[in-house]
Amino acid sequence: MPIYAYRCAACAHYGEHLQKLSDPALTQCPACAATEYQKQLSAVGVHIKGAAATHSVAPTPHHCGPDCQH
Repeated sequence: MPIYAYRCAACAHYGEHLQKLSDPALTQCPACAATEYQKQLSAVGVHIKGAAATHSVAPTPHHCGPDCQH
């Protein structure tokens, strides 16, 4: 389940809530009870597990010339 960040436009309270994708957005601020609690945009973090996490990225090509011994 994703964690959503909310901020109240009335009192500036900030909260994070674990919600299902199918859950409706929260609207009532838990701090002041105003109905101005709004979901915030945030960056997405990705964590790769398993074999894909251990593979390295291919080295970037260099442009030394045809006789380069890198």
